[in-house]
Amino acid sequence: MTINRRNMLWLVPLFLFLSSPVWEPPVASFLKPRGGYNAGREKTSEKQAQNFVMDAMTLTMSSKGRVEWVIKAARAFTGSRGRMIDMIDVDAVYTGAGRDKTYISSNRGRYNIDRQHLVLQDNVRVRKPLEKQELYTDLLHYYDRTKKVVSPGDVEIKGPDFSIQAGHMKYDLLSHAYDFSKGVVCRF
Repeated sequence: MTINRRNMLWLVPLFLFLSSPVWEPPVASFLKPRGGYNAGREKTSEKQAQNFVMDAMTLTMSSKGRVEWVIKAARAFTGSRGRMIDMIDVDAVYTGAGRDKTYISSNRGRYNIDRQHLVLQDNVRVRKPLEKQELYTDLLHYYDRTKKVVSPGDVEIKGPDFSIQAGHMKYDLLSHAYDFSKGVVCRF
């Protein structure tokens, strides 16, 4: 009787099956998942905010299908504060209801996505080229839902024929009404 190698091939699975009580426990122990499962840990990871750091970011804000704001930052990032975007070297253009543009620049800025609240700080400069006016302050808040601008600190507005210094300013973008307080000084 001649033994053919091909006929011997069926012995390999038979040998593995018969020897499985010897090799199966160590292999199963080796392949067992380690570390366990923690459902609470998975839920906290779902709640974490998406963190990012970006160079040359552009943020566009629209109302009723019309672009009102284009905000550019040399650097933008977010972190533990939730849905806030922090910006460095901010340049913004506000178009609003009319066609005249207002240019705004500041060293730093922050935008709260949920409240639609823009905060510009450190050397804030607002230019209205058509009116030839410039506003200078260190802190400026813009509330998109109410279309109001608030500067809680000192403000200086310069025009071709006047200069205004005040300790606090509110400005309504819809009615174009100013409200100054804390000692207003006007020079003509």
